[in-house]
Order: sequence, then structure tokens, then C-alpha cells
Amino acid sequence: MLRPLSLLLLLTAPQVHADERVVASLSQSHVSITTSFSGSKILIFGAVKRETAIDGSAPLEVVVTVSGPAEPVTVRRKERVAGLWVNVDAVEVDLAPSFYAVSTTGPLGDVLSSTEDLRNDISIDNAIRSVGAPFDVEDSAAFTEALIRIREADGLYFVDEGGVDLRESTLFSTEIALPANLVEGDYATRIFLIRGGDVVTDYETAIDVRKVGLERWLYELAHVRPLLYGLLSLFIAISAGWLASAVFRYFRY
Repeated sequence: MLRPLSLLLLLTAPQVHADERVVASLSQSHVSITTSFSGSKILIFGAVKRETAIDGSAPLEVVVTVSGPAEPVTVRRKERVAGLWVNVDAVEVDLAPSFYAVSTTGPLGDVLSSTEDLRNDISIDNAIRSVGAPFDVEDSAAFTEALIRIREADGLYFVDEGGVDLRESTLFSTEIALPANLVEGDYATRIFLIRGGDVVTDYETAIDVRKVGLERWLYELAHVRPLLYGLLSLFIAISAGWLASAVFRYFRY
């Protein structure tokens, strides 16, 4: 069932004829996370396919977004009480992407109208879904802002205004940096063609991010057999302690 706001946006959507289509590709559609994984860069490139001549009424703009798997996040606020920092408030953000990157041909506010942004959930603020908060928390929006700041500092959220190179209103390319602390899953990649602030058409594909090798084995062991993983960790810790003690005694005597 459509929400009232979504229905209103649908009814008021501009009637745009799809005379332009996106033909795009990725430098790699699969990213393997290993023990030595330190991040990766994905080149997103393509062209605009047209059935008619270039529309000169408004310049063409391109916006590219890459979004990691979304999940609920609890954001807590700490305050100093009796000399100690303690959690005083908590707000659960319903869905927040684990990674979110936006790359554009120009300033996002100039390229895209707020209505189209809301309709397509393009900006970071609109990509995060936060429906409600406890009644005793008056500034719930501050918790979402704090989540964005934290993930921006970790390199998980960013906006690269001017990061899309568009040539002759036809060929485009941009590079998205994926940090080392990625969450496993499908990373939705969207490309929007925009004229006069309105989305003309869009294209979507995905980047498959998976753990492989030892990293994959440990991940599955921890999530599928947590008891065995805990016992194995305990055994390794005890063995390492015993070995260190034996080496110390050997060199001592």
C-alpha cells in the first residue's frame, strides 16, 4: 500500500518522455573481502543513448549513488553524570545503509530538486529511514545527524559533488572508493539522468561484496556455529598463552 506522501509524489510526478536511456557498466561487479583487503575503487562509466537529438532546453546532469545493505541502527546519546559518561537517550533508526556514496556532476542542491530527491531517496538524509522516536526524546533528528557524522568520519558516507565527469552530454564516468570496513551484501548502484532538476530516467545494477577464504570461513563459523567459534577462540587463546610461557621458560633456563 502506498503511503499518502508517496501517492502524492506519484500523482505530481512530471510527465517525462524516456527519449534518453543509460547504458552503463562497472570496472568490477564483484568485490572479495579477504584478510588483506584494504578497500577498493569501482569505476562506473557509461553513455546516454538517445532516440532523438539532444534536448538543449536544460543541461544534462548525472547523479550516481552506491548503497550498501540497510539495517536498523540504535544511536545513543551520552551525558556526564556525577563525573561519568553514561547513556541517557537512545533512538532506533529504522533503516540506514551500511555504506552510502553520492557522486554528481555539480552541487547536489543545484542539480536535483528537493521533490525528486524525496521521491528517489538520493541524498544521504533521504536514504536513511527514521519513522519515529520515544516520546521523551524531543530532538530525534539530532540522532540521525549524529549517525551521518559518525559514518562520514569512518568513510562510509560521502558526497562527491563534481565527481562525475560528463563529456558532450553523452559519456560519463566516476570512481567510487569502497573502504576496508565493508559489510557483506549487494551494493545497489543507481545512475540518474537529470534535466532542470527532474529525473529523466534511471538505471540500476549491483556490486556483489562477499567474504572469501579464511575470512569467509570465520564469518560463517561465528554466525552459524557460535558455540564452536567461542570454544575454538578459547582454545587458541590458551594455546598461545601456553606457547608463550614455554618459550619464556626455555630462554630463561
